Amino acid sequence: MNALTVLASSGGDEFQAPGPEIFDFPPLFSGGPAWLTKPVLFAVVGALLICGFFWTAFAKPKLVPRGAQNLGEVGYMFVRDQIARPFLGKNAERWMPLLMSLFFLIWFWNIFSVIPIIQFPIASHIAFPIVLAIFVYCLKVYLGLRHQGAKYFTDMLPKGLPWPVYILLVPIEYLSTFIIAPFTHAVRLFANMFAGHMILAFFSLVGFWFIFEKPTVAGFGVGVVGVIVTILMTALELLIQFLQAFLFALLAAMYIQSGLEAEH
Repeated sequence: MNALTVLASSGGDEFQAPGPEIFDFPPLFSGGPAWLTKPVLFAVVGALLICGFFWTAFAKPKLVPRGAQNLGEVGYMFVRDQIARPFLGKNAERWMPLLMSLFFLIWFWNIFSVIPIIQFPIASHIAFPIVLAIFVYCLKVYLGLRHQGAKYFTDMLPKGLPWPVYILLVPIEYLSTFIIAPFTHAVRLFANMFAGHMILAFFSLVGFWFIFEKPTVAGFGVGVVGVIVTILMTALELLIQFLQAFLFALLAAMYIQSGLEAEH
């Protein structure tokens, strides 16, 4: 038994750390469809909030921006200058609607983990990152075939190497490009949100348990530490949530550019 278990069991019950069951959500109402769960509901809510915000910001733009338009323009310039232009160059403006949607949707989904009542990052359910990654992957392949034709599958290989090298290089390159890349695109976002949610759930439960549920002299200090660590980890998680949305959109821009033009 670890120290937490010993302290908690002294009050008559054992402290149970959160496990994968905190990601298991039943239907929203009895008899409802199995897919209609809390993550699905707030995934839709997040999408509607994004649509509502940008509609408010840009439906009737003014020469001197205020309020929502001001925030919207700051967000637009950030995505354009930090995500789109570095990879897409002259094609940046054309793909801004997609990249803006990806970045802000994922960011909103992630922020839900620190909002009371919701307290769950949507991207910590692997289905959501997978759907987005598959969409980007299919778009990448479509653009590659449309703009480069059959050369899309050959231009990604370096030229002028001895032919025996290609026996090893071809499967590695194709496996990396068409299997590993979309897989890691989804798993990177999922794993960070999953781990962050588990850590926050653990330390917040430690604080609640030892301070309110089973208060003891020995356990009170542990509970205070749990509360402090929860606050610090929440601040760190807010940064990670932003970075993961940024990285997902950044990789999407890179994959789109690889479809538009041959890699060199």
